[in-house]
Amino acid sequence: MGDPIRLGIIICDRYRTCAGGKCLRALRDREGAFERYKGKDVELVGFATCNGCPGGNIEYVPQEMKNNGAEVVHLATGMVVGYPPCPRISYFSRFIREKYDMDVVVGTHPIPEKYFTTHTNLGSWDSALWKDLIAPTLTDEKTRLSYD
Repeated sequence: MGDPIRLGIIICDRYRTCAGGKCLRALRDREGAFERYKGKDVELVGFATCNGCPGGNIEYVPQEMKNNGAEVVHLATGMVVGYPPCPRISYFSRFIREKYDMDVVVGTHPIPEKYFTTHTNLGSWDSALWKDLIAPTLTDEKTRLSYD
């Protein structure tokens, strides 16, 4: 299949004790934002938190990931589904692209149904910007339920 695509994952610091199970499952099964890698070899070369608001690790962690061969940084689904969703996620995406010349994907695992329902009711993702941001992790109800 050729060289693997190397990627890193940055999670919201609110979830710093997360074991990464949903992200790793989705990576293995090529679901959610990892669907883009179907049929391709992928290697996870970094996993870190943003270090909490205002995201101090965003300034440095991508370089370490890049030093380990990362071509892509995924900003974890937790940044999208948290209460509230990360208000800096668009800035983080632009910053990483500009400073490190790396591709950035918002999302990892599919959005769990319980978060989809709550954020839909709250109107969290009603803007065009948020619709674009959640698109890679917005799946069908059956898949969302399997990530609850």
